[in-house]
Amino acid sequence: MLVLAFCLLAVLSPLVVGRWPAGLLLGKWRWAVLVWAALLIQIVIIEVETPEGVAATLHIATYVLAIAFVWLNRKVAGVLVVGAGAALNGITIALNGGVLPARAEAVEAAGIDVDHAFVNAGVVEDPVLPWLGDVFAWPEPLPLANTFSVGDVLIVAGVAIAAWAGSERIGRGRSRSARGDVDTMQE
Repeated sequence: MLVLAFCLLAVLSPLVVGRWPAGLLLGKWRWAVLVWAALLIQIVIIEVETPEGVAATLHIATYVLAIAFVWLNRKVAGVLVVGAGAALNGITIALNGGVLPARAEAVEAAGIDVDHAFVNAGVVEDPVLPWLGDVFAWPEPLPLANTFSVGDVLIVAGVAIAAWAGSERIGRGRSRSARGDVDTMQE
């Protein structure tokens, strides 16, 4: 939830200076259902108990869906940065049996319950690429306390780039993207 919250803030950030993310919100995304499916699956695997190994496999599959979405929309500003972050996380998750390795100190600082049925990130014994795991903490008592990775930072940065690159001054009338004069989201 922490990364999603920061992505939402990144999308809304142009509003601070009187701009709105028209291109990001009104653009024609290719196969947007892929990214929505990936997010939905991630929520389900965290909240619903599944048979042994199913959650880990589905977790890896969500990254495959996200990378496919990124590839299809690669010409949009910021999307390749999001893709780089997702790739770092996805590769690290795949190499660690479906779980993003987390630094024990970060997990403790965030107050994460290590006894949860499935965690998308957790302390892993002898992790592969541990520096790409959740090594940072958004600590308790901050809202949405959690751990996060370099990949997560890239994802949020890419969303911010996309939001700002397609932003327009508020009050300019109907956006060019909405009228179809400029289609920044298609090849």
